[in-house]
Amino acid sequence: MYRNVIEDLRKWKDSVYRKPLILAGARQVGKTYILRKFGEEEFTNVAYINCDDNEMAKDLFAQDYDMQRIILAIGALTRQEIVAGKTLIILDEIQEVKRGLSALKYFCENAPQYHVAVAGSLLGISMHRGESFPVGKVDILHIYPMTYDEFLLAKGRDQMVEILKRKDWTTVKLLRNEYIKFLREYYFVGGMPEAVRIFIETNDAMKVRTVHENILFTYQKDISKHVPTSESNRINMVWHSMPSQLVKENKKFVYGVAKPGGRAKDFEVAIQWLMDAGLVYKAERVTEPKMPLKFYVDIASFKLFLLDCGLLGAMSETAPEALLVAENGMEEAKGAFTENYVMSQLVATRRNSVFYHTSGAKLEIDFLIQHGTDIIPIEAKAEENLRSKSLSTFVAAHPQLHGIRFSMSDYREQDWMTNVPLYAVSTLWT
Repeated sequence: MYRNVIEDLRKWKDSVYRKPLILAGARQVGKTYILRKFGEEEFTNVAYINCDDNEMAKDLFAQDYDMQRIILAIGALTRQEIVAGKTLIILDEIQEVKRGLSALKYFCENAPQYHVAVAGSLLGISMHRGESFPVGKVDILHIYPMTYDEFLLAKGRDQMVEILKRKDWTTVKLLRNEYIKFLREYYFVGGMPEAVRIFIETNDAMKVRTVHENILFTYQKDISKHVPTSESNRINMVWHSMPSQLVKENKKFVYGVAKPGGRAKDFEVAIQWLMDAGLVYKAERVTEPKMPLKFYVDIASFKLFLLDCGLLGAMSETAPEALLVAENGMEEAKGAFTENYVMSQLVATRRNSVFYHTSGAKLEIDFLIQHGTDIIPIEAKAEENLRSKSLSTFVAAHPQLHGIRFSMSDYREQDWMTNVPLYAVSTLWT
């Protein structure tokens, strides 16, 4: 399956300033698959080592950082000839190797002619175990669950993606029923590559849901494996509260939903762990729509979102037909899925942080982003509801801004706001 990150990998390969690469992302978002696919397409051969299930690899860097010895050992372990510029060295699950991350510094300094890429789940955990992180000696790329356009490509709808990327809104409107149909599928399947593959191969909703449940079980095991019991309990409280947090009318994270009487000091570390693991995304509240938005963050107020809408469906035990059928009576839950979907697409396709804004009891702007020198207020609507009271009030108070409303309605320009179909979120700024 095609992933947009492969274009960034090609730029990394050809860069004269290239350093060893860390491909960072949550477990099971496709790190290993895309690195191997990239290696097969762009290099003569690939020297791949899974550091988690290769006992000989466990001591690869334990003795010293002699690059000549290490390159020779990698060639012997993989039975590949290591040729600079022609071989991609992939060290998978790098966090399982003692001094593995630290070794990247020496690849950078003493063997820069080799292309080295590493992947590993929960790299943040490894960094906090006395491991020296090679600051300034690595390039970092992030990979996320598949976006809606990648989902369309996986389904063989390349032309539909091209039409979205060209912003050919007339043709988009002609195909709106197809886009909406696939968007509802995406709400259910999400973007975890295995779930997408099973859905395409079987068209069986229950098999897809089983994949989701297995992934969630794996995440639970990761939590218990990597942190002490006392902290894992707090992480689990936050994690299991996510559906309840998202369905609230005011999506601001409330500690008391995770645990009655809970306070910030109880859950700060747990929330940061989930963010480091890539399992949740954070949108911080800003007090003013001014550049740069980071200067105006209210650190006490934020919203959390799950990394994938398919996993949100499984975690909340939402029936597949409730997501696949338009008129399903989900009420507020439909808005929760829509907002989580928009957040996941923004995170995956943009390098800048995502924020939100509230003022008083009733005015809330779902998202605020920086785009170049512009600040863009965004409203997410689950269906074709064109009322945007908060957005219109906000833009009226800040006439230098132009809003965007994502909804199921067709593309439409207005003086103060542009309505963009929900299925164009991931391609709007490409």
